[in-house]
Amino acid sequence: MRILAAGDHFVRPDLLRAALREELGAAHEITELTLPWPHEPFGPVGDVHEASGTEEELVEALDGAEICVTQMAPFTEKVFAACPRLRMVAVSRGGPVNVDLAAATRRGVAVSFAPGRNAPAAAEFAIGLMLAAMRRITTADAELKRGKWRGDFYAYEEGGIELDGATVGLVGYGAIGRIVARVLRAFGAHVLVADPYTDPHAARADGVEPVALDELLRRSGVVSLHARLTPETHHLIDAAKLDLLPEGAVLVNSARGGLLDYAPLPGLLRSGRLGALALDVYDVEPPPADWPLHDAPNVVTAPHLAGATRQTAHRAAAITAAEAGRFVRGDELAHPANPEVQEAVRP
Repeated sequence: MRILAAGDHFVRPDLLRAALREELGAAHEITELTLPWPHEPFGPVGDVHEASGTEEELVEALDGAEICVTQMAPFTEKVFAACPRLRMVAVSRGGPVNVDLAAATRRGVAVSFAPGRNAPAAAEFAIGLMLAAMRRITTADAELKRGKWRGDFYAYEEGGIELDGATVGLVGYGAIGRIVARVLRAFGAHVLVADPYTDPHAARADGVEPVALDELLRRSGVVSLHARLTPETHHLIDAAKLDLLPEGAVLVNSARGGLLDYAPLPGLLRSGRLGALALDVYDVEPPPADWPLHDAPNVVTAPHLAGATRQTAHRAAAITAAEAGRFVRGDELAHPANPEVQEAVRP
């Protein structure tokens, strides 16, 4: 069987190849394709919204392949139509957003994904953003490098806040949210969670308090977003929801830009209504030069780096290789995106 390892400069082809060899041995032919992300931004390709490379180079690389393991390759209707031998695509992301799933299903191609591949990395980064915003770490660093000693941050009015004893609200309680909650509890925080898909009894067993979203926003001095972006959660935190926050609350978004309405944020920060904001994701990526939050006070920003650890890349390769192994052996996929086609295309 021929397998294409369509990697990039994060989940590299050699990592995918090594994971496939570990899973499958040397019995199958593995070819490689290197896509340009992250040295070139991902974006729309054909009829998919988050992909890297071109349809043409992918079609050429897929010649004769029955399986592809990838992170960013653009699996569009055009690609599926040009590759009739393809039977399975394993995507090393939290969702197969670079795959036209309807087209794959019509063509009888099984698709899998890799939930949880970056959960430890994203959880740690969220905690880092939280601490940076609460304690002005990045602001103090930038000022000191400019030669300004901000001893005035010791003034009561300028002082930071602690996680110990704080009430922290997590919007979303999946794989990432659960790790964040565990770390927060170790700091001594009381953790509220709002997630309609979470079993409240299981949440309480974890030591967190499940509540409705509005209650979470009213009670939390710190709020961190960890929900998936769907049509239902787009602008889940809008101007009306932001108004529920306590005076001076800290808001962190390291999940998806579309969860948050960014328009009210500059005014809320300048008025002090919102105490601090920490962001790793944006409504437009990268934000434009005239983005209003660039000069708003008490803002911590990072360029969508929450999942950027070497361990994430290795986990992503291992999860997709394991799915390819299950497919080759005729086993049920662990993370199918279109389970209705799996039986029809098993070897």
